[in-house]
Amino acid sequence: MLQLWDISPPIHAASAVFPGDAPYQQAWAARIGPGCPVNVSTLTLSPHTGAHADAPLHYDDDGVAIGAVDLAPYLGRCRVIHAIDCGPLVTWAHLAHAAADLPERVLVRTCARAAVDRWDPQLAAYAPATVERLADLGVRLIGIDTASIDPADSKGLDSHQVIRRRDLRVLENLVLDDVPEGDYELIALPLKLTSADASPVRAVLRQLPGNASRTTP
Repeated sequence: MLQLWDISPPIHAASAVFPGDAPYQQAWAARIGPGCPVNVSTLTLSPHTGAHADAPLHYDDDGVAIGAVDLAPYLGRCRVIHAIDCGPLVTWAHLAHAAADLPERVLVRTCARAAVDRWDPQLAAYAPATVERLADLGVRLIGIDTASIDPADSKGLDSHQVIRRRDLRVLENLVLDDVPEGDYELIALPLKLTSADASPVRAVLRQLPGNASRTTP
């Protein structure tokens, strides 16, 4: 059986969210008891909670909602590249050692341990020039183990504007703590939310057949 890595953080009331986003809340609409055979809950959360896919609508008023995006970028061969303790921005120098023959999906690990239960205002992000270079090499989706591909205090969202202009897709808030560098199959499908600016995903990596070592070339 091919090995799986769950790269989604747990979602619960203590989950960190971007300042101003709705925190995760769960209430019970029905509980098992006399006259009721089921438990049914009501959830309140930002679609950017946990591992999630941004829709073009998130950074472009004319962009499509997450329910209308092509699913192909979220499923297929990807490369995990380590840039641990890279500082505030992931530059090309942090990725060059693993950039030969890149697949269409690249996930970058910047943290020794992802900040799953606390907000990190110093989160690592992509330098816009790095996103441009990845797009030039045919990359269609980028991911990161922090809450944003732009710095937390960014007002221009320069890296988001690059993915808008180059028509890339993005995954944020991944947990890559236990994932070695190498190539995998990514499965991270967003929900078909017809008017939302993002969607939570259950992101997993699956070992590629015949790739037991999981190391990059």
